[in-house]
Amino acid sequence: MTKAPSWTQLHAQVHTVIRQRQLFRPQQSILVAVSGGQDSLCLLKILGDLQQKWSWRLGVAHCDHGWSSDLGLADHVANIVGAWDLPFYLQIAPPLKETEAEARTWRYQALVETAEQAGFDTIVTGHTRSDRAETFLFNLLRGTGADGLSALTWKRTLTSEIQLVRPLLEVSRSTTGQFCQEFNLPVWQDEANQNLRYARNRIRSQLIPYLQEHFNPQVETALAQASELLRADVAHLEAEASQLLREAVCFTLGEESGSRRNCLNFLGLCSVSLALQRRVMRKFLGENMLKSPDFEQVEEMVRLINGSNRDRTSTLGKLAHSNQTVYGEVEGDWICLKTMP
Repeated sequence: MTKAPSWTQLHAQVHTVIRQRQLFRPQQSILVAVSGGQDSLCLLKILGDLQQKWSWRLGVAHCDHGWSSDLGLADHVANIVGAWDLPFYLQIAPPLKETEAEARTWRYQALVETAEQAGFDTIVTGHTRSDRAETFLFNLLRGTGADGLSALTWKRTLTSEIQLVRPLLEVSRSTTGQFCQEFNLPVWQDEANQNLRYARNRIRSQLIPYLQEHFNPQVETALAQASELLRADVAHLEAEASQLLREAVCFTLGEESGSRRNCLNFLGLCSVSLALQRRVMRKFLGENMLKSPDFEQVEEMVRLINGSNRDRTSTLGKLAHSNQTVYGEVEGDWICLKTMP
C-alpha cells in the first residue's frame, strides 16, 4: 500500500481557511469535539498536523450519550486519542431521550463545561459543507427565516469566554471520508446515522440524493453557498436591529402592580423596513420572555407599531424572572409588556 502523504490538499485548504477567516490564534487552547465519526477524526488529524505550525494547546472531548448504539464508542475514541498523546476528556450523559434536539443541547452543555474546567477558550466541531446543506433543508422544512437557514456559522459565541469554531464548512462529507481512508483512520460506524426515524437522516439519505439526481448534482454546494450569503445579510440586519432596540427601549414602573414593565418607543420603528421591525420585536420579546417568541407573537407585536392607543395583543406567554403571563399594549408612543391581572 502506498504511504499517505503527511501534507495533503485538504491540509492546505483547511490551513488557508483558518488564516483567511482568522479562526484561530497562535498558542490558542483548542478543545476538539470528537464523536468517532469520519468528520471529527478528519478534523482532529488535520489540527494535530497543524499544531506545530501554530503552537496550539489541543485537547479532545467525547460526549457519551449512554445509548445502546454507543456501546464501546467512548473506549474507541479514548484509544485513538491515547495513541496521539493528547489530553482526553469524557462526559457521560444523564438519562437522555433518544432525540436529536435533546442530545444536541446536552452535548453543547457538556462541551462548555469541559472547556471551562480544563481551561480551553475554543471548542471545535467537525461540521462540514454537507451538514450545512442538511441544516438548511431541515430548518427550511420547519418554516424558519434567514437566521435558521444560515444557522451553521464559522464562529459562534457560546459564553463570554468560549467560542465555537467550525473549520470544515467548505469540505464535503465525501472528502472527509476519502481523507480517513487515505490515513487509515479508525472511523466508528454509528448505527444511529442509519435510523430513518430522525429527520436529518432522512434528509441525508433520501432527500439530498433525490435533489442531486433530479435537480442539481452540486446541490450541497449550492445550499451551503446560499447559507453563507444569508449569514452576511443576517449579521447586517442584526446589527441594525440591535441599534434600533437600544434607542427604543425604556423601563418604567407599572402603576397598577408596582412591578417593572418593559416598554419601547415605537416612533423610530414606523419608518424602517418590516424585516427590521420583526427583528427588533423578536429581540425585545426574546430579552423579556421566558421562551423564545414564535412567528405569531412577533407579528402581533409588529402590528402594534401602527396601532392606536390601548390596542393590545393576545397573551404572549410567561415573563422572564417573574413567570407572569403578559401581553403587549400601546400606551401613547410606547408599546409595553403588561402582566395579566
